[in-house]
Amino acid sequence: MPASSRKTSPAARTTRRAASTPVRRSRHLAPGPVIVDVAGLRLTEAERKRLRHPLVGGVILFARNYQSPEQLRALTDEIHAVRSPALLVAVDHEGGRVQRFREGFSAIPAMRTLGERWDVDVLAACREATEVGRCMGEELRAAGVDFTFAPVLDLDWGRSSVIGNRAFHHDPRVVAMLARCVAHGLLLAGMANCGKHFPGHGFADADSHVAMPEDTRSLDEILADDAAPYAWLGTALTAVMPAHVIYPQVDRKPAGFSRKWLQTILRRRLGFDGLIFSDDLTMEAATVAGDITARASAALKAGCDMVLVCNRPDLADELLANLQPPENPHLERRLNALRPRVIG
Repeated sequence: MPASSRKTSPAARTTRRAASTPVRRSRHLAPGPVIVDVAGLRLTEAERKRLRHPLVGGVILFARNYQSPEQLRALTDEIHAVRSPALLVAVDHEGGRVQRFREGFSAIPAMRTLGERWDVDVLAACREATEVGRCMGEELRAAGVDFTFAPVLDLDWGRSSVIGNRAFHHDPRVVAMLARCVAHGLLLAGMANCGKHFPGHGFADADSHVAMPEDTRSLDEILADDAAPYAWLGTALTAVMPAHVIYPQVDRKPAGFSRKWLQTILRRRLGFDGLIFSDDLTMEAATVAGDITARASAALKAGCDMVLVCNRPDLADELLANLQPPENPHLERRLNALRPRVIG
């Protein structure tokens, strides 16, 4: 997507002037550690009530929430107006097969295409990766979306179908460089980033949405390959999402429920101080931790700052009724670092 040939999409033209009539926000309510979703194109009263719950800190959107850039802007305005400070509105919008908004948005290529470009022309690949990031960020921000869970830092070992062409490359150095370019492009649009799935999902065969993947390599092997981009990117990463994968030579718990992975390795050894999101707690691989409240508690105690509960409003309500989260004095600071920045 060279800059010289890039066209302004309808999403990018849905700018701040398309915002709906401002709605009075409720009283100040510090953000909570739970990310929930909504069912359709507009908020229902039940959803407004759920979003006002003090444990809620954000909303993740899906393809079912999208009809057009204008409709999306109206929905994000509704969500932002529910409370103050506004809830974070996020989406999985990586490109390729994981792009929730399509009609009216630019078609973002799968990240593997950038890795293939690298193999031919390194500088062109870096330029295009930066442009991809900027395009994603500009179009999402124009529609009122604050944040995308991207880029994927998993390596392409040719083993994981759920990762597949979502990965940039098999070489961790190439993954780190192209991810840095995408993150820079997002930053040019005023948007933060999220590296995933720590310490790496690409070597495990099973799909964590429907099974419990395992990666039997040693810690040294994982740190030398799959986790290397996290160390090299350093402060260029503003958020990280751990994998629902078990690495039995390191810990019998999945990474997202493991203090060793999140506190000992990610925080202390690699020095990461940004926000840690759990992956979706309704995925099959998360059920090893128990019911939805046990899963959220385990993830937060292990070191996640926020947890995602997707596609199950009944479980979201159960969690909000029962969760007693540990105190986290860093949550608001880390969450604020993900909020969009005004450019220019």
